[in-house]
Amino acid sequence: MSAPRQRQRRANEAIREVVGGALLTDLADPRLQMVTITSVETSPDLGRAKVYWTVLDPKREDEAAAGLEAARGVLQGKVARALRSRNTPHLVFVRDELQEQARRLTALIDEVAPADDAPAGDDA
Repeated sequence: MSAPRQRQRRANEAIREVVGGALLTDLADPRLQMVTITSVETSPDLGRAKVYWTVLDPKREDEAAAGLEAARGVLQGKVARALRSRNTPHLVFVRDELQEQARRLTALIDEVAPADDAPAGDDA
């Protein structure tokens, strides 16, 4: 059982590197500027890969999503060449909402305990 999991981990990392590198160097689409690939999850049979991404400016999410969809074929080809396997995973782009959740959580914490208050238990 550990062999398929190891194979998946290797494929996840390879796909993340290939897609991330292509966004930095190979694609000239301005919609893809500042897009970061955060992680990849492949299915056990490597038939599908969810590529999680985020963009620095939340206002540009829609155009970044459109740019990724437009570049799917090019990225799929690069992944195929990098993996050198019989089948190439179908890339599915998913916006990574972890960053937004972290921002909301930080805002809530700041509301409850402002930064200039001393932490509880510090009597020094």
